[in-house]
Amino acid sequence: MIRTFITAPHRAHTRSFSTTISRRQQILPKSNSPIVSKLEFFNSVTGSSSLIPTYRVLDGVGNLIHGAELPQIDKAFAHRLYENMQLLPTLDTVLYNVQRQGKISFYMTAYGEEATIIGSAAALEMDDEVLGQYREMGVLLWRGFTIDDVMAQCFGNEEDGSGKGRQMPVHFGSPKHHFHTISSPLATQIPQAAGVGYALKRTPDRRSRSIAACFFGEGAASEGDFHAGLMLASTIPSPTLYIARNNGFAISTPSTEQYNGDGIASRGPGYGIDTVRVDGNDVLAVLSAIREARRRCLEQGRAVLVEAMSYRVSHHSTSDDSFAYRPRTEVEDHKKVDNPITRFRLFMESQGWWNADAEIELKARLKEDVMKAFKRAETLKRAELSELFTDVYGGEQPWHLKEQRAELARLLRKYGSDYEPWRKELAKFKNNGRDLLD
Repeated sequence: MIRTFITAPHRAHTRSFSTTISRRQQILPKSNSPIVSKLEFFNSVTGSSSLIPTYRVLDGVGNLIHGAELPQIDKAFAHRLYENMQLLPTLDTVLYNVQRQGKISFYMTAYGEEATIIGSAAALEMDDEVLGQYREMGVLLWRGFTIDDVMAQCFGNEEDGSGKGRQMPVHFGSPKHHFHTISSPLATQIPQAAGVGYALKRTPDRRSRSIAACFFGEGAASEGDFHAGLMLASTIPSPTLYIARNNGFAISTPSTEQYNGDGIASRGPGYGIDTVRVDGNDVLAVLSAIREARRRCLEQGRAVLVEAMSYRVSHHSTSDDSFAYRPRTEVEDHKKVDNPITRFRLFMESQGWWNADAEIELKARLKEDVMKAFKRAETLKRAELSELFTDVYGGEQPWHLKEQRAELARLLRKYGSDYEPWRKELAKFKNNGRDLLD
């Protein structure tokens, strides 16, 4: 048997070496995580960690809550916020009914989310690039998009600058207003926003003044594009502001069945992104949160995530009947108890900035403006039929589009004047389709 004897100097050297190893093992490589000897799992929802708080300025009846600070706001700005918040349901009511009459093919309302949309719009700069989902019409209206512009897009008439009638209704887009065209597939705008933000960061005259703002619902956050987008914005830092509208439902799926975590905000820290949750029915809280989030985007050059908590009072769209999966009483209670428009009106009244007469005048004026634009829009024709083949490719038109255009022209010459359904359809286009025949 071989025995090993360690002399005192060797023992001291061994202790020193062991101490060095021990110290190094207190922290894992590439991590700040401390070493512990007790096995313990953690969970942000059911564990000992506290849940994510929700930032609020006004309570349900428009009073400033204890400790809250009002954002910079005056009477004129408050009036503008309120008018835009009231314009959304006025437009939604008319266009929803117009769809039910068969005059447009589709529509989506924003009932219950007016504070989230208008508060965010007011906090952004006019030249920030916005990538929306489909309830952000209020951002465009805030930036000067007119009621006539809204009607032209929904009717797809010759004045439609969003897509010349080739997009579904409420799929807005406007380069003039820095609003990227809405896409029907969910969440495609989330990774695109990271790219837009990175492009802004690399543009000398915009890197210190413009951000990319991306809107999406909590249902879209269940798509893989959500994770791809936040990963891109986190690992290749860019001034991209992600605004999650958590309205409680992804079409017919309630949020309780969409995820088991603490909302969408709980995902931000995992990507190393500054995150805040805000009461989406409090327009002043949204205004403050988005202003600060935007400031952080610019100063840090990194992404920020804001989750706005609200409730979708409306059906998901004109293709949905929400009373098939939620009680009508639940919806009516939310309309009365936590109405974002009512909350802000009560605040303005408490400041002496609003009264019953102003309310009556505003609603009457907005309804008159919307009805006037609607009646005008339905009399206008669609864009020229030849526009069907434009704006897809730059430069010379490719061969396959030339072939398709020639084939359609041939069919129109053969059947256009004799086949009644085609004749009626051609009459809806500017020049009755003659531009294609010529």
